[in-house]
Amino acid sequence: KGQAVTADKIQWGPAPPVLPKGAEFAVLSGDPGKKGPFTVRLKMPPGYKIAAHQHPTAEAVTVISGAFHVGMGDKLDETLADKLGPGGFVELPANMNHFAFASVETVVQINSEGPFAIKYANPTDDPSKTQ
Repeated sequence: KGQAVTADKIQWGPAPPVLPKGAEFAVLSGDPGKKGPFTVRLKMPPGYKIAAHQHPTAEAVTVISGAFHVGMGDKLDETLADKLGPGGFVELPANMNHFAFASVETVVQINSEGPFAIKYANPTDDPSKTQ
């Protein structure tokens, strides 16, 4: 079924525990926990960082607002990141380590295939182990 959602009607909640505390998360379509396509948004506060990680499925990220910094590699290195502003886009292949951070409040939209999973390059970076 088709369904239009205006920006003010998006239902935000806390990001899943596999992401660092402080971000908000909204599911726009599909179910990230099930097989099949999904679209979510992630709202990150200034200074928010996601350590190097990978996903079993490809991820397409579009910047809605703010400044999203993304880089490839096995550890978060701010000097290796590309800065994407509103309208910016990055495609991240499955099983490739990447990292991200936000220098100001930033909202990104993520399109991917479920079930969604994150595998951190360094297992001690996984916030779900300590939250």
